[in-house]
Amino acid sequence: KEWLSKGHGEYREIPSERDFFQEVKESKNVVCHFYRDTTFRCQIMDKHLTVLAKKHIETKFLKLNAEKSPFLCERLRIKVIPTLALIKDGKTHDYVVGFTDLGNTDDFTTETLEWRLGCADVINYR
Repeated sequence: KEWLSKGHGEYREIPSERDFFQEVKESKNVVCHFYRDTTFRCQIMDKHLTVLAKKHIETKFLKLNAEKSPFLCERLRIKVIPTLALIKDGKTHDYVVGFTDLGNTDDFTTETLEWRLGCADVINYR
């Protein structure tokens, strides 16, 4: 219940960089997708993250438009879109950059992404 009240269990967009800091502060595990509307691969990532958000309510799943968050992208050194920032206890712990860790293919499975997030210990993965 506490997780759900903090926005866990759904994959949602946050409007600004300021919201990012607030969201990250209130949850132990956060996956944040830095995306761009014009990047096709971001839509592929969205599809998988929507499934995982419902399955792993112990983790908060967010998306932030990279074009509207230049400060954060620079601070977190995000150069490739899509990038997932994997955040534990308010600190960026790991990144999934593009699809390299996911088999370098557009048709990777949700399970592949789930495994990769599990490796970073940002979801409970068995």
